[in-house]
Amino acid sequence: MLEHVGDLHVHSTLSDGHGTHAEIVQAAFQAGLDFIVITDHNLRPDGLDGYRYQGEKRVLLLIGEEVHDQARTPEKSHLLVYETRRTMAEFASAPQSLINEINRASGLSFLAHPYDCAAPRFGQPDLSWDDWGVEGFTGLELWNFMVEFKCRLKNWPRALYYSFLPQRISRGPKPETLARWNALLSAGRRVVVIGNSDAHALPAKLGPLRRVLFPYQWLFRAVNTHVFTERPLVGDPDSDRASLFEAIRGGRCFVGYDREVSSRGFTFTGHSEAGSAVTGDRLAFRMGATLQVHSPAPGQIRILRAGSLVREWPLAQSVVLTVSQPGPYRVEVHLPVSGSFRPWIYSNPIYVEQA
Repeated sequence: MLEHVGDLHVHSTLSDGHGTHAEIVQAAFQAGLDFIVITDHNLRPDGLDGYRYQGEKRVLLLIGEEVHDQARTPEKSHLLVYETRRTMAEFASAPQSLINEINRASGLSFLAHPYDCAAPRFGQPDLSWDDWGVEGFTGLELWNFMVEFKCRLKNWPRALYYSFLPQRISRGPKPETLARWNALLSAGRRVVVIGNSDAHALPAKLGPLRRVLFPYQWLFRAVNTHVFTERPLVGDPDSDRASLFEAIRGGRCFVGYDREVSSRGFTFTGHSEAGSAVTGDRLAFRMGATLQVHSPAPGQIRILRAGSLVREWPLAQSVVLTVSQPGPYRVEVHLPVSGSFRPWIYSNPIYVEQA
């Protein structure tokens, strides 16, 4: 399997972002990303998808969309939309109809920032997902970096503190989002998770002070989605985008926080007498299945069955566990930083099934 790293939730000057497509691609080059997906609000411009090159380096620029009902107050239930090849904004008023139309177009849909926070001192409403009766969506945005920042905006001193020390922000996905994902997995739902920056490159000022809050380049080294494809990306935009989104649809990806230590190189595999599996795969067994985890650096490794802890290793880099119960097994790795463990990696499950 071949690993590719990208960000699937980015805004440009076409909506409420503050960077052009060219500036966003330049930041992706500087951050070392392989692909970037720009998801402006309720619009999907044509003709921008494709590779951009700098010498021998390349970044695949793709266009998605973040759809929500602008007549709603507040504008809750945002949906990240990929691969429909046309805008889905006309269906925004009815989330289930929107998801149905995306599926008819063979697209993918992810509930954006499912649990958000209000920041009333800064005029920011709570934009959580608010239509939990829907079915048929591809997955959840498990970890959204800008939501983490927004949830810290209790007052001006805290806003200034985290604006100038952004490395202190990240503490992992919101517990409510993790709990919702665990509940969906426990109910037998296949739900893929991704992680993104939700980048805007917001300009800020306070008296004479001027600052860009979280430039694109900084954010592209934070929360990312790492995707595993069976075949290499060959430089053909249509073929390569199909490979990436086929893998994402199948859950062959994990979420990593790449600022302190890159999570490139993480693997989670399963093996049984029926064959082998990677994240997102089904793995049948008769007598038992063996799960193997390799972390790019030593960390606290946890294997969970849906949301229940099966085994934890306080500090390890490679572990093996034999399991005999069916269920969705996933991995969390927490990285030791400054005397404590910080959330670092969240894998999609391997679905272990009794043969």
